[in-house]
Amino acid sequence: MTDLTSTRQSPRPPPTIARTGGYGALARQIRAEGLLRPRPWTYAGYGAICLLILGSAVAVMATHRDSWWLLALAPVLAVISTQIGFIGHDVGHLQVTRNAGRSRVLGLVTANLFSGLSYGWWVHKHNAHHAHPNDLETDPDVRGGVLIWDITQGTSRRGAAAWWTRQQALFFFPLLVFEALNLHIASVRALFAPGLRLRPVETVLLATHVIAYVLLLALTMTWPQALLFVIIHKGIQGLYLGCSFAPNHKGMPILEGDEARDPLLRQVLTSRNVRGGPVTDAILGGLNYQIEHHLFPSMPRANLRHAQPIVREFCADHQIPYLECSAVASYRAAITHMHRVGAGLPRAATEQVRQSGRTVA
Repeated sequence: MTDLTSTRQSPRPPPTIARTGGYGALARQIRAEGLLRPRPWTYAGYGAICLLILGSAVAVMATHRDSWWLLALAPVLAVISTQIGFIGHDVGHLQVTRNAGRSRVLGLVTANLFSGLSYGWWVHKHNAHHAHPNDLETDPDVRGGVLIWDITQGTSRRGAAAWWTRQQALFFFPLLVFEALNLHIASVRALFAPGLRLRPVETVLLATHVIAYVLLLALTMTWPQALLFVIIHKGIQGLYLGCSFAPNHKGMPILEGDEARDPLLRQVLTSRNVRGGPVTDAILGGLNYQIEHHLFPSMPRANLRHAQPIVREFCADHQIPYLECSAVASYRAAITHMHRVGAGLPRAATEQVRQSGRTVA
């Protein structure tokens, strides 16, 4: 889940950035600080905590069968499922280990077995997003569908579809409750699509996840309890996932020309950080450092907060807009953008939205 604005312009930094390789200079600073080195033991501890909570929840379900109080565990599993998903995200970016083989094994276990998601499908999709964020043609997260992120994506909509698009800002958060289900469906569809690597392994692990989940519910609950459990679990998980990704790019500009080609500008100008401390870091899985993450995808999550002052100072020195705001402000900017795109406001009004969004820091 990622994002956009319909504006085609952005503040122009000094042209020397594109000419002298600004990204290379920044990367040398980051590398000199040792911030790109993997942190496997940090992730091992984090994963152990998640598995301990998951195992404890399963144990309670097994020892308190048919109790309506078990529904209280559905939000707990939603949070843990999302946190395990964050680990899978970091594994896919080689943050845990640089070894491609070990990363693939960890990814298959974390994504397919524990999360019920296709690791190969997600990595391919997510890498396309990272390569060209907010590009309407190449970023799969901003293709027009149920929601649109650019006015041009909705010009042909008529009737009920046009009405829906005009109201899309109101429906955005309610739709997020279906995001976990959407990811599961997309993963199953990926198993039948061409090009998926290790298809047999992915299929077996994904099927194992589904069977284990169904058996857990069938053996510990009545069917009405199980149905409510799934609705609560997957609804909260989808909302949590959506709220974690929503602040990152929505309402940020589409780039063209030199800005779109420059690796530094392409990542900084299309991303937004969410201000906060250790609690925010834990809740959002480090995605609140979206600028640093997009500049250095393989940087371990725990190092992002150390990289932020370096990146922020570098951007300030070179007059590159660096957007950081509160979570509330980020959601407000995203919803405002979606409303104005849906309403089909003229270009001048959309430019005003983007300019105000960049000053929410």
